[in-house]
Amino acid sequence: MPEVTLDQIEELSFNALTKHGAADWVAREVAKAIRRAEQTGNIICGLYYLESYCTQLASGRVNGTIEPAISRPRPGAVLADAKFGFAQPAFARGFDTACNAARENGTISYAVAHSHTCTSLGFFTEQFANEGLIAIGMTNASPVVAPPGGNQKTIGTNPFAMSVPGKDGGVAMHFDFSTSAVALGKITMAKAAGESIPLGWAVDAKGKPTTDPEAALGGALVSAGGYKGWGLGLMVELLAAGMTGSVNSLDVGGLKLPDGPPHGLGQFYLVMDPATFSDAFFDRFARVAEAVDAQEGARVPGATRREMDLVAVPDALWETLTELT
Repeated sequence: MPEVTLDQIEELSFNALTKHGAADWVAREVAKAIRRAEQTGNIICGLYYLESYCTQLASGRVNGTIEPAISRPRPGAVLADAKFGFAQPAFARGFDTACNAARENGTISYAVAHSHTCTSLGFFTEQFANEGLIAIGMTNASPVVAPPGGNQKTIGTNPFAMSVPGKDGGVAMHFDFSTSAVALGKITMAKAAGESIPLGWAVDAKGKPTTDPEAALGGALVSAGGYKGWGLGLMVELLAAGMTGSVNSLDVGGLKLPDGPPHGLGQFYLVMDPATFSDAFFDRFARVAEAVDAQEGARVPGATRREMDLVAVPDALWETLTELT
């Protein structure tokens, strides 16, 4: 298994994307997201997606040359219309406008509409935290999750992320997780490896809990925490699809299918200046963080996140991706 540098990962991704039709600036934004996912060990959202991106560029399922449209419908609202292009460049085009609006208004919403899958939400929320802003983000996806007691795929894994700035810069707290019990990629990876999955991840086509990844893929995932996760997943669905004017999970084909209609998904962010109402935010955060740190083995989410300089990539995957360039 070769160990490759982050620069190698970014350049390979950039070269593959441009070869398959992405504009240089678009490819660079997507390649940076792939790099960051691999750097933080989020392999499902990194190189694992590159072949699909290239295939869908070639088929026209995603537009790699479109210029997003940025607008401010209201003083505290910023909209980036991706126009069925990638989420990363659309987000980047509106990012400075969103940061400025948050500093002006204290709290804003930032919507990215009609985009390809954004893959890792944390990649976006941490950018706000690095600018000294609190960010909560969410997005929907193709339907893979059934409601409690049901067996029909109704919403996506519908992830939810939050990043909090540090008083002296950087990111002090960060989490990014699906509202389903597990990401769909873990089911597909278990199937490819010939492994079983834990109970509580999915149900089969009859709605019965299963440990068989094949049966799970023929059935549906379940929400994390039962009705609690289901409620959060619905919240994400309504904000990511409804508030942005993008599509429901029910109307999105498999995210990695080579062709078909564009994803048309939405992302919805709440962005806050921590000094909006008082100067107590960082003191209150420190009070909780110190209490957590005092407990052996406990941690604030993201506080001990490991970042890698070299990434071990499976031989077959690296060979496949190299051929894309």
